[in-house]
Amino acid sequence: MAQLFEIHPEHPQPRLVRQAAQILRDGGLIAVPTDCAYSLVGLTGNPAVLDRIRRIRGVDERHHFTLMCRDLSEIANFARVDNVQYRLLKATTPGAYTFILEGTKELPRRVLHPKRKTIGLRVPDHPVLSALLEELGEPLLSSTLLLPDEDLPPTDAEDIRARLAKSLDLVIDAGACGLEATTVVDLTAGAPALIREGKGALGPLGL
Repeated sequence: MAQLFEIHPEHPQPRLVRQAAQILRDGGLIAVPTDCAYSLVGLTGNPAVLDRIRRIRGVDERHHFTLMCRDLSEIANFARVDNVQYRLLKATTPGAYTFILEGTKELPRRVLHPKRKTIGLRVPDHPVLSALLEELGEPLLSSTLLLPDEDLPPTDAEDIRARLAKSLDLVIDAGACGLEATTVVDLTAGAPALIREGKGALGPLGL
């Protein structure tokens, strides 16, 4: 049965953040609120996390996963970023954007897109998630918690726990969570290419 932690949305309790981080280090998969919708997250070094997320989401190996990072400098450790891309990232992070970039050798091949060798990267703007990333000291592999044959992600922690009790190790409840996904932008071909319009405004992207 998945645990449920009630964490303050603006002032996360350090004890609960530490416990959540330990669950992740022990190989756990958890559902976390973000500045957009709920996401499924685990550590990149755990191969089983990928399989568990794919089973819940009903997606195959071509699905683009996202690394949630603490800040822009951490993104640069895991993706190839030129000066133009860096300026765009600096103007839009933290925020409701996911950027498709070419992954570096720091990442296991299994988390990259099998053909393009790319990955999504973002810096979320949510106090609970920021505290968890800081406690871990490493990125989180993530995917929006969108269930098969459903158009919108679940928003209620108790509902998520009831529906995925045997598939998750922890659900974090930090109050209301939105429905809207991130705006996804491909930066691998020079000019930004819009893949999905979401919560992040298009103006800062020049789109």
